[in-house]
Amino acid sequence: MPRRSAPARGLRSALAQDELEVHFQPKLALDAQSVPGVEALVRWRDPQRGLLAPADFLAGLEHHEVLGELALFVLDRALAQAAEWRRHGAPLSVAVNVTSASLVDESLPASVSAALRRWDVPPGALVLEITETAVLQDPDRAVAVLRDLAAAGVDIALDDFGTGESSLSRLLQFPIVELKIDRTFVHNLAVRLSRGLKVIRAVVDLAHDLGHRVVAEGVEDRATLDHLADLGCDQAQGYYICRPLPAADLPAWALRAPAAADRLFSRPLGTPEPGPAESGGLGGAFRSPAVEIGWR
Repeated sequence: MPRRSAPARGLRSALAQDELEVHFQPKLALDAQSVPGVEALVRWRDPQRGLLAPADFLAGLEHHEVLGELALFVLDRALAQAAEWRRHGAPLSVAVNVTSASLVDESLPASVSAALRRWDVPPGALVLEITETAVLQDPDRAVAVLRDLAAAGVDIALDDFGTGESSLSRLLQFPIVELKIDRTFVHNLAVRLSRGLKVIRAVVDLAHDLGHRVVAEGVEDRATLDHLADLGCDQAQGYYICRPLPAADLPAWALRAPAAADRLFSRPLGTPEPGPAESGGLGGAFRSPAVEIGWR
């Protein structure tokens, strides 16, 4: 028991000492070739170990109640940032990762509504990301909580689709508006063309038929991005587009992107690589971003 409780004590200490922060990874809209959103990723700036990713401090806490505290903390920080961006003319859709501990908490809808009112962010600007694994801890209660949230005007996204115990019945059972294709199907898509393309095409077509938008994660090269655009995927994110950044660095990234991102925004997807003289800046690509909080 002491070994299991040590990570929870460390996380609670980090919360108390204000050592947690959120970084943001831009998401690319493949039709408009603009950046309509970012995914926000929680980090722990440990005084001894430096900046830690979730895998370094959340292991063993999958069902611990402290994750509920963390989720509310991230929700509050995300909405605060969204409110600031909105004040500067950038309306943000903020998506926050919901843990299994939060999904079985029947007070979650009230807590979410209170946070939205506190920061004066409309419910339609919030997206809550869930995984099937989290829902399966108590499906009946989780679905009831999700339906209450959806009734309040909050959007629901199904993350990591295609892994674990994914079931097509979830697409009918959950009140979702967004489906995120797991990075295991996207990574190195250009190398595994035949089967990989067929799987993603089937997922995209099904999701669109049900009225859901589709986001692909883990894009690490231009060829994969081109294939996703050809398949009709709505949005994509990954290291090829941009690594996670602190919120304060996003405007500078939009104006002074590295060469890969510069090429990304300077020509239509699927066209040949430009020469040095053809490569332009991002200009107004960073507009109306959507923000997501994740644990990766």
